[in-house]
Amino acid sequence: MEMAMADNESGRSTGNWRKKMVVLVDQLRGFPSLACKNMWKMGRDDPRRLIHAFKVGFSLTLVSLLYLLEPSFQGIGENVMWAVMTVVLVFEFTAGATLCKGLNRGLGTVFAGALAFVVKYVANGSGRAFHAFFIGTTVCIVGAATSYMRFFPYIKKNYDYGVLIFLLTFNLITVSSYRTENLFKMIYQRFYTIAIGCAICLLMSLLVFPNWSGEALHNSTAFKLEGLAKSIEACVNEYFNGEMEASNDKISAEDIYKGYKAVLDSKTTDETLALHASWEPRHSCHKFPWQQYVKVGTVLRQFGYTVVALHGCLKTEIQTPPSVRVLFKNPCTKLASEVSKVLIELANSIRNRRRCSQEILSNNLQEALQDLNTAIKSQPRLFLGTSNDSQDTDILAIAAAHAAGLRNQGNGSLSSVKIDTSTLQECKAQCTEQPKEAAERKMLRHQLSIIAITSLEFSEALPFAAFASLLVETVAKLDLVIEEVEELGRLARFKDYRHDDKIVISCETPRVDVLEDHIPTRGAE
Repeated sequence: MEMAMADNESGRSTGNWRKKMVVLVDQLRGFPSLACKNMWKMGRDDPRRLIHAFKVGFSLTLVSLLYLLEPSFQGIGENVMWAVMTVVLVFEFTAGATLCKGLNRGLGTVFAGALAFVVKYVANGSGRAFHAFFIGTTVCIVGAATSYMRFFPYIKKNYDYGVLIFLLTFNLITVSSYRTENLFKMIYQRFYTIAIGCAICLLMSLLVFPNWSGEALHNSTAFKLEGLAKSIEACVNEYFNGEMEASNDKISAEDIYKGYKAVLDSKTTDETLALHASWEPRHSCHKFPWQQYVKVGTVLRQFGYTVVALHGCLKTEIQTPPSVRVLFKNPCTKLASEVSKVLIELANSIRNRRRCSQEILSNNLQEALQDLNTAIKSQPRLFLGTSNDSQDTDILAIAAAHAAGLRNQGNGSLSSVKIDTSTLQECKAQCTEQPKEAAERKMLRHQLSIIAITSLEFSEALPFAAFASLLVETVAKLDLVIEEVEELGRLARFKDYRHDDKIVISCETPRVDVLEDHIPTRGAE
């Protein structure tokens, strides 16, 4: 008997291993096609990524020729590896990031070489032992001072990479100088090989299909405005349309989430793009207000927090019945539509670099807000309730009785429960005499909370009151967004709005994946 059971166990384990191997082989067979599809999709979504990859590959080929060709190798030698390393480290997706890192690397190398030459000059007149002691002391002091400087916010934000290169180059040259006589030649070769690498990176980045950080920041701001407009409309539509089909519900929830997630996650990206845009030569003719784009992003995130809370109203445990929601559907939908139109108008204003139309921004929005206010005032009993003493029942008693009914008889309706204080005491006694398991206590506590809230006379309108309050709050936050966008137009010298301009508000699906428009940069680390 035991032998048969052992054979069955071994047969089952062998069968499981065979199934796992079959699944693994199928995955390996499908991996090449899946990888090709993903690579093709990524390049099709943003062809700049493919262009950037070829630019990096071509730059590395140009630098490698310095080592492969005999004449250049005779003049440069093994130091050409520093040019290859420079291309790998400096070449970034945008021109501003490449320029920022290239200049930081070049200046760090120059200052480190100059300081190392001074240290070598001072230590040359001493003996061998003092020379080693002086180099060790200098390396310790400079390393500590440089590392401490990196903690300053301004240095960390703008010149952290240059300070790091300074520290690395200074230590390499200073320590190597102890056993090298011709230090000036080593510094010279190191500098011009790095300069060659930086020059190739800058030429390829600035002249061959350049990607501008300023343009990416400009477009991402417009995309975020459109994404928030999409989120608000989808959120309000889902709230008032009730249950939808599974596929449509999934699409709606995804649109809401994508719209505000792109805004909330954009703080670091906005600051980095603004920093790199300030280095780009095409914007250096006058002081372009890149930091104002960061301020616009800040107020957009504040606006996005309200949209997140508005989205949370769709997931609450206590919901207003559809019969009550329908009373306010038209004014709320109209208000959300007007807020969305204003956001899209602001996005078009930024994209086309022109001022906003004050009529579009204010007139219809105030009218929609007034309609919602009138609709709420027309239903005072839903929000105020009554205060008759005869209706002041013990909510906890009702909740406890209903929970007891759920235990004994299944789900019961709240309207059929009538109980007094003595019943509550009996219920509490029962709970004391008969201890419950942890899961049952959790369920009872959950039912007590829900029934206690829903037993309030005006509780049907409470969830909608929170939703309407947040919807009105979006209008208040929208004023801050309008102010910052108008300030951006003034500082950036956008063209003035004229009444004879043809205004077309586009409601196309926005590109909300602004964080995927460029690869992560190491320039701000």
